[in-house]
Amino acid sequence: MKKIDEYQGKKVLVMGFGISGINAAHLLVKLGANVTANDKATPKNNDIVDNLKADGIKVITGDNPISLANEGFDVVVKNPGIPYDNPLVAAFVKQGTPIITEAELGWQIFDGHLVSVTGSNGKTTTTTLTQLMIAENAKYQVKYAGNIGISFSKIAEDLGPDDTLVTELSSFQLLGAPTIHPHIAIITNIFSNHLDYHKTRENYINAKLNITRNQTKDDFLVINWDRDEWQKIAQRSQATIVPFSRLNKSHEGSYVEDGMIYWRGQEVMPTKDIRLIGPQNVENALAAIAAAKLSGVTNDAIKKVLTTFSGVRHRLQYVMEYQERLFYNDSKSTDIEATEVALQGFDRPVVLLAGGLDRGYTFERLVPYFKKHVKAMIVFGECKDKMKDAGNQAGVPVIESENAITAVPEAWKLSEPGDVILLSPANASWDQFPSFEVRGDEFIEAVEKLTGKKEQ
Repeated sequence: MKKIDEYQGKKVLVMGFGISGINAAHLLVKLGANVTANDKATPKNNDIVDNLKADGIKVITGDNPISLANEGFDVVVKNPGIPYDNPLVAAFVKQGTPIITEAELGWQIFDGHLVSVTGSNGKTTTTTLTQLMIAENAKYQVKYAGNIGISFSKIAEDLGPDDTLVTELSSFQLLGAPTIHPHIAIITNIFSNHLDYHKTRENYINAKLNITRNQTKDDFLVINWDRDEWQKIAQRSQATIVPFSRLNKSHEGSYVEDGMIYWRGQEVMPTKDIRLIGPQNVENALAAIAAAKLSGVTNDAIKKVLTTFSGVRHRLQYVMEYQERLFYNDSKSTDIEATEVALQGFDRPVVLLAGGLDRGYTFERLVPYFKKHVKAMIVFGECKDKMKDAGNQAGVPVIESENAITAVPEAWKLSEPGDVILLSPANASWDQFPSFEVRGDEFIEAVEKLTGKKEQ
């Protein structure tokens, strides 16, 4: 941890009692700040509030009182999910109070080698693969943190100048991280996500590009080269560009040619040996390989990781095989693009479980993928009628179920030996579940109940 003085004696407001907010509040006390912590909800766990108060932190819950904008705060550390049109946040913006996220605070105290990953899809898998690869050859600590569910600042406290931290960073986090400066930055891809928050695609792209804003030619931006738009986005960085390409569009970094992965002309391994399935995981592997090779990792270490790693929970996660059916949990597929990619990963017939929160769009884009990969569908949630329409257009048998859990026995009845039973909803979970993680966990529990086996 790097010692800094900029918070000594400063008044700081922390907004949001998530993991990152709680850790940020306690860290700021260590840095000498006068801290107030605020959450619109009242935590059910009294220990959270008690621990904050025990550290000398003023706690305000149950509201974001606009009066806080008049209390002379020097800095606001905002939960990334709180939008900037929140009345209290908007008041701080209007008066020019600096607003950062916990990722910025983590960067300010971090004293080691930073690798950061962002993108619309594939962030968590790429982050995990990169950390595992670098750790294979490392003499010092290699950790991961960030949007992956582990507080950046908490991990940064325990790392020294020789250690490496691989961070997953969302567009929300990056908006409040003005000085973050990874030596290696990775952009997996950029689609049109979170426009309800960012308002426009250009705003979303600009937020993603904060990952490379402070990079110089001595740093590296690893970026997907398979779309012209992403190649143009790369031109907005001052870093040394290192492309990765599943479609063999560049040989300057990592790429695939004739079923073989290469790094700058050197063979690394065949794509068929990657344990993770699907073209999206080839891309994730290519991004991680580029970062690993730039970090001095050997091919043997890369092969070891890619031939053994079976996936991040809820992200096209292999659950088990039972009576010649394969079960996969892809609850993290909360948009159409992610489900498109998931379906392309299978050469077996798929019984698809899909549906969830109705965000107002329809699913015609999925029709060609349904035709090619899906033998039957079980739909649920607010958007089940729209999902059913797409299935009908594809000529796929469709039945309705209450939710992703009740759909499991229905899927089993429709399946045969050799089939894949896949939860890949293409929609957010919030109509029926508090998060995609809960949806995925309960899906796995339903599979375990059906089969009498534990996930593998």
